[in-house]
Amino acid sequence: MVARAVPVQAGSTSSAMAVPHGPASVSTARRRLRSDLGDRSIPEAVIDDAVLILSELLSNSCRHARPLEYDDAAVGQEAEGGTVLVGWQMRGDGLLTLEVTDGGAATRPVPASPSVTAHGGRGLSIVGKLARDWGVRHAPGQVTVWAQLPASGQVAGGGRRRSA
Repeated sequence: MVARAVPVQAGSTSSAMAVPHGPASVSTARRRLRSDLGDRSIPEAVIDDAVLILSELLSNSCRHARPLEYDDAAVGQEAEGGTVLVGWQMRGDGLLTLEVTDGGAATRPVPASPSVTAHGGRGLSIVGKLARDWGVRHAPGQVTVWAQLPASGQVAGGGRRRSA
């Protein structure tokens, strides 16, 4: 597995990485997020919620979306199945923003209403309960699903969903 660091601005409180488009990347991203937030002395409960949110967003990306397409053939060859960008940022207002960017899918990311016996379909509902806010941004050739939660451990604000 190849996880490639993505440069961020100097002095930034952001982290970003490109991971292969596949389920094995979820554990890589979780470990990196847990380590990074732990180094910043974020409360353990917030780290647990952030790791779960990132896991859901990245799992959905790997399951339902296409990998990112790059013009540079060398970048696309790092991971045979393509890549997904994963990032998080500590904002000055105390919010932690998590993002997963992929090549999009035939459908938009929306919470499902699975039956009690369904084996899946609860991920974005979980994100909505844990996050203060979440949404979807579209750009040519890519879709970013993001979620925000307070880094102080305050109770989440109800999980509103927005598209941009």
